[in-house]
Amino acid sequence: MIRYNDSADITIRGVVLAGEIIVVNLVLLLLYFTYSHVVGGYLPSYKRAMVILSVIYMLCNLHAGMEVHKRFVMGEMVFRKVFINTMWYAAVSLLMLWTLHWPLIIWQFMLPYYVGILISVMLYRKTVREIIKHIRRRGFHKRRVIFVGQTKTICNLYQSMSFDKSTAYEVLGYFAEKEEVSENKNAAPYLGKSVESLAWLEQHYNEVDCLFCTLSTEWNPFINKLFPFCENHIIRFYSIPTNFDYTRRTMSMELMDGIPVFSLHDEPLSMLTNRIAKRTFDFVCSSLFLILGFPIIYLIFGTIIKLSSPGPIIFKQKRTGLDGKEFWCYKFRSMRVNADSDKLQATKDDPRKTRVGEFMRKTNIDELPQFINVWLGQMSMVGPRPHMLQHTDEYSQIISNYMLRHMVKPGITGYAQVTGFRGETDELWKMEGRVKKDVWYIEHWSFTLDLWIICKTFLNIGEKNAY
Repeated sequence: MIRYNDSADITIRGVVLAGEIIVVNLVLLLLYFTYSHVVGGYLPSYKRAMVILSVIYMLCNLHAGMEVHKRFVMGEMVFRKVFINTMWYAAVSLLMLWTLHWPLIIWQFMLPYYVGILISVMLYRKTVREIIKHIRRRGFHKRRVIFVGQTKTICNLYQSMSFDKSTAYEVLGYFAEKEEVSENKNAAPYLGKSVESLAWLEQHYNEVDCLFCTLSTEWNPFINKLFPFCENHIIRFYSIPTNFDYTRRTMSMELMDGIPVFSLHDEPLSMLTNRIAKRTFDFVCSSLFLILGFPIIYLIFGTIIKLSSPGPIIFKQKRTGLDGKEFWCYKFRSMRVNADSDKLQATKDDPRKTRVGEFMRKTNIDELPQFINVWLGQMSMVGPRPHMLQHTDEYSQIISNYMLRHMVKPGITGYAQVTGFRGETDELWKMEGRVKKDVWYIEHWSFTLDLWIICKTFLNIGEKNAY
């Protein structure tokens, strides 16, 4: 029988939840004093409301869950849990307070309350997450690990464990049929062939906390010796399905007559409801911006662009979009008119850039006309950045899975851009990293992931790679 285990530490979750309830009540008290001229006569009902809201928040939190304590978790996942929890809390608490005829159910009070909770809890969990990571980096609750089996699977998981010390995993080495050649100086040491792992463990079992096994079923006679040894020497045994060697796509699992069956998971945006939700968000946001903000920005920067150098205000360029189709991508012109605009990327000290163009690129203002592309349905607010046609032709020949990034609409900003792969791709590994991030986004899309990327984009404005 197989069940899912989220590795939740009840103690940590309990402490975090207690802190969040304090945060929720502090937000409520702050609003009470802010609106004291309105709510001064409602103090008794206010105290009852604090108790009721605390209980409701606790129940909603238990339903939505939290990710802050896990060893492997992204910031987006933490954000998603907070967002979902706040939505549930808002719905349930409003219903409960309305049933109890609480007198202050007015949007001037409740809207700031829920927005305040969303922001405050987000900051609180971010702080707690950083504290937990700091403690784990110092060696608290460290797990010493060895791997036995196929080296490709080992390398993928080992990189995740070793590059982020906050996971508190220390990889002692791996056993496999042959040594994996790696240029990484910090790569896990090769300890011998898989059959030699049992003899090694007999001498070093006191040094090992966990064993990750990727051996296939043909190794069952050996595994039947290895597994009991781990059990008898308090070494946690983890089995990794070998099908992850031939695919790194997100997979779903179901039980068929008690047997786990893995299937490739369709990208989330292949579902009509998800595409409608994403397109609705794009259309509403682009419409509001084009009506309320873009005319003023166009007037200001259009005048400066015209005065800085001869040429059009809007620069348009053919780029590769959804399903590999070409479209005209719009930008504020940040360079002097030149013959290499469709061939060469902008570099850090590119002489083609104007002074105002340098500023616009640094602050992402040059990308704002792409809201027109979003409104037309050619692009999305979030997605893989569209590349020049020449780059698509070149990189599709030398980078595996490159064309997969065109399974969704390109975006004004993207997951790759907020996770370290923004700017010039002057080396092949940079484009390979960008493609890997883009494919990950396609396979893990969610509405909250888009919101997280948008927030990260604003926070990253002016970063050193923005040129």
